[in-house]
Amino acid sequence: MQQEKHYEVIVIGGGITGAALLYELSRYTDIKKLALLEKYEAPGTLNTKATANSQTIHSGDIETNYTYEKASKVKQTADMVVKYNLQHGYEDKFMFRTQKMTMGVGDKEVWFIKERFESFKNIYPHLELFSKDDLKEIEPAVVYDEFGNERDEEIVAMGTRSATYTTIDYGAMAVSLIKNSQKEPNKVCDIFYNTEVLDIEKIGDRYYLKTKNKASISADFVIVNAGAHSLWLAHKMGYGKDLSCLAMAGSFYLSKKEFLKGKVYMVQNPKLPFAALHGDPDIKANGLTRFGPTALPILKLERYHGFKSFPEYLKTLNLDSNVMSVFWNLLKDRDIRKYFIKNVIFEMPFINVRSFVKDARKIIPSLKTSDIYFAKGFGGVRPQVINKKNRSLMLGEASINAGDGIIFNMTPSPGATSCLGNALKDVKIICEYLGKTFNENKFNEELIDDIS
Repeated sequence: MQQEKHYEVIVIGGGITGAALLYELSRYTDIKKLALLEKYEAPGTLNTKATANSQTIHSGDIETNYTYEKASKVKQTADMVVKYNLQHGYEDKFMFRTQKMTMGVGDKEVWFIKERFESFKNIYPHLELFSKDDLKEIEPAVVYDEFGNERDEEIVAMGTRSATYTTIDYGAMAVSLIKNSQKEPNKVCDIFYNTEVLDIEKIGDRYYLKTKNKASISADFVIVNAGAHSLWLAHKMGYGKDLSCLAMAGSFYLSKKEFLKGKVYMVQNPKLPFAALHGDPDIKANGLTRFGPTALPILKLERYHGFKSFPEYLKTLNLDSNVMSVFWNLLKDRDIRKYFIKNVIFEMPFINVRSFVKDARKIIPSLKTSDIYFAKGFGGVRPQVINKKNRSLMLGEASINAGDGIIFNMTPSPGATSCLGNALKDVKIICEYLGKTFNENKFNEELIDDIS
């Protein structure tokens, strides 16, 4: 029989969110015994890895679905990511500067970008407004069609020519966070890979974890940062029954040659709770342009592991009349219905590329079907949490704090950018519950103070 290993805090999930929390607990608190449990053989093998996301530091300056208030908050957490990587010398290793912009096409979107620029430049002094003539120099591919003629539509963009860090491999960052956690002196910081948590039970003041490999592990405080599986574990313990999870898969297309010098985002349709199409130079594909993401509901919680997570999906979906009402309200809207049908086609062999390229030409007018291909194995799953009481999608992070030493977090995009900011909230809760000390001065000095 295995001897029980007991910790003050256990973090479940080795993606960027769990890794960030482990780092903050190790570096900025007086908690001595920590552990992280990861289902797979390494950190960040699911939605955190570079091929599963857009590799973007979402600071809120070019994301048009963010309100002024949300952008201000997201900027703070994005700055933490930059400060962490600068502190440890990871710039130009897995964090990079590129140009980036949001482009408006047509009179309505052009007006929107100009109005937004005037408001948002107060938060982001680095922002510039680019006319069509500016774009001819900065991103010529967005201006000219395949015959070298200027596109007919009026276009304008807001962004920066490389004044900020924009691009990151979150998988590499997760690895660094875990390694740096283990370097902290006078701490036990154990990492358990290939350790899938099947159930959690509270007995007395301790939480006992049932794992697939039958490890005997317990903790005073447990925090679950396992994406959609967080809600699955919460439901098994009787928490969060008022929540449901819609699993959305995002796919990408890759170009066969370089088109863009930097990130080009498009204006978000306010009706759609999913990311707008954008083009990014892929740092894992020699700068070739990656287009996406698409958005497609799928019947599992993990993208490329067969259907073994289908039973968990059914439990987190928690289907009832309230969930069906949310689906109905979404699909009865003509724009949303059209969007879903189109994204189904984007996944279908033989016709997907020809269909997708029509949308991608809004970014690059010269794009031809022969220029791109479906990026097999790219993309991940984004959990969209449904509030069953309100019959609505919860846009942004969702968290269940039971108040008795356990927290379940679900972090859809931009969860990676917000990893250190989200961890900060949990660190304060954990320290208060356990009677431990958080070194806020050290945290502020390293991760909050001005990065300019």
